[in-house]
Amino acid sequence: MHDTPAARLLAARAPARPLSGKAAVPGDKSISHRALMFGALAVGTTEITGLLEGEDVLRTAAAMRALGATVQNLGGGHWRVAGRGIGGLVEPEDVLDMGNSGTAARLLCGLLAGHKLFAVMTGDASLRKRPMKRVTEPLSATGARFATRAGGRLPLAVEGAADPLPLDYRVPVPSAQVKSACLLAGLCARGITRVVEPEATRDHTENMLRHFGATVEVGIEGHGRVIELTGQPELVAAPVVVPGDPSSAAFPAVAALLVPGSEILLRGVGMNPLRAGLFATLAEMGADITRLDERIEGGEPVADLRVKASALRAVDVPPERAPSMIDEYPILAVAAAAAAGTTRMRGLKELRVKESDRLAATAALLEANGIRFAIEGDDLVVHGAGGPPPGGGTVVTHMDHRIAMSALVLGLAAQRPVTADDAAFIETSFPGFAALMNRLAGGEALGAP
Repeated sequence: MHDTPAARLLAARAPARPLSGKAAVPGDKSISHRALMFGALAVGTTEITGLLEGEDVLRTAAAMRALGATVQNLGGGHWRVAGRGIGGLVEPEDVLDMGNSGTAARLLCGLLAGHKLFAVMTGDASLRKRPMKRVTEPLSATGARFATRAGGRLPLAVEGAADPLPLDYRVPVPSAQVKSACLLAGLCARGITRVVEPEATRDHTENMLRHFGATVEVGIEGHGRVIELTGQPELVAAPVVVPGDPSSAAFPAVAALLVPGSEILLRGVGMNPLRAGLFATLAEMGADITRLDERIEGGEPVADLRVKASALRAVDVPPERAPSMIDEYPILAVAAAAAAGTTRMRGLKELRVKESDRLAATAALLEANGIRFAIEGDDLVVHGAGGPPPGGGTVVTHMDHRIAMSALVLGLAAQRPVTADDAAFIETSFPGFAALMNRLAGGEALGAP
């Protein structure tokens, strides 16, 4: 069974000087998971550089090994995966423990559904509370069979289909994880797997499928898209350069915007338009963020970001932007707390089923630090201070790495220090976060309370 990291109190206080310097954020978590999975399904050896070596991705690496792929860590984010080809995964001898990673668990459901094997999957206490029915229900149409705890929760047993059927599925709510699980199952099916999404969500799966040689057609339907995958392709090993994670870049970027006089350069950040909603929103708020050396790496747009401290103003964030920044609302709430005026973030229903009820956890973060806010239906309304927010609170993180990092960024910008009650889970997505922030701050801005 997965061991829960020991709780670690961590506090952040206003640094003695502005943030400055250059930094590379960890590799994109979404792309790292997929690089390992597609490497395992490809014929040949895939070289991956810049892989995120956080706990979540290491769980995916371990699962791919258990399913028969040869996965080597060569050091410094350089990994090598010798794949088994489509349909070539083998039955694991033991339970697959996905730790804290909802992405890995849901994508793996799709991977397993298309293979004739039996497997059991579990995770840590947080992941075992998260709903899996949203993927197991559509995947059952392949012929795979799933057994779960009440409410579609882990632990979960799957008996993959011997001859999986292609899917034709309309995703009821925008979810890249559900879409990706359906496409992964479709790889092993004869014929065309078709997924319709009501709003465009992150398209890393489609980009990487093409990168490995699959035929993927994408059509536009209203605000959303229709994705058609030709089943049983021969995926051929291809090198993957993992860009810096825009969700991770959000934290030092917002810190630099809010700490007066700051200027930092974040190197090699993924700028996929279906992931960059936060940066579009910050630009609307008056953030001074410049994209430098824009380029394409492994099918993904990448740029260096120069971020300068800025006086932010409130905005109204439309609900259709939610899929492109669903993980960034807690840190946007911190930016909004320092902005002039009242910011409204619309349509945040999906936040209620993240690592924690992230909407409630964000509201509690604001309340603990003297920031005025309201939750109106699925909208979060934040009344900005037009300068440093009060701070001074202890934030309950609920084992959620993004809530913990948001609290610590708030502490850098607030009038009084802010404490995260448990920062241990930051390592799942952003190894070395405290050290990187302290280096940019030129001292111990993050440390023991």
